[in-house]
Amino acid sequence: MFTHICVSARDLDESQKFYDATLTPLGIDNMGRLGERMQGYSTPTGRLLVTIPANGEPATAANGGTIGFVAPSAEAVDAFHAAGLANGGTCEGAPGPRAGAGGAYGAYLRDPVGNKICAFHGLW
Repeated sequence: MFTHICVSARDLDESQKFYDATLTPLGIDNMGRLGERMQGYSTPTGRLLVTIPANGEPATAANGGTIGFVAPSAEAVDAFHAAGLANGGTCEGAPGPRAGAGGAYGAYLRDPVGNKICAFHGLW
């Protein structure tokens, strides 16, 4: 459904540290820097681009926006969450079964800018 998703960053090094730590347990690859203002991550089905805003305005998080990543296991969800907390993120929902998601196992984080991300195992 998606080719890519972009989130903003204040500092690419800070954001790369956070996303390298959280996405590695999910099997998502670091593509490296894409020019001066963008860091990329990829799977065979899509890309996440972390970017300094092109318009020069401050980076902000989407109000109500969440990006959900597929996790290969509940243990990967746990590793995603722990890595995020250890690398500048904040908790938006500890790992565990989610009643509203059919009991799928998930966790939520905010990245250093405040973008909300989550990882789920067994959601669909």
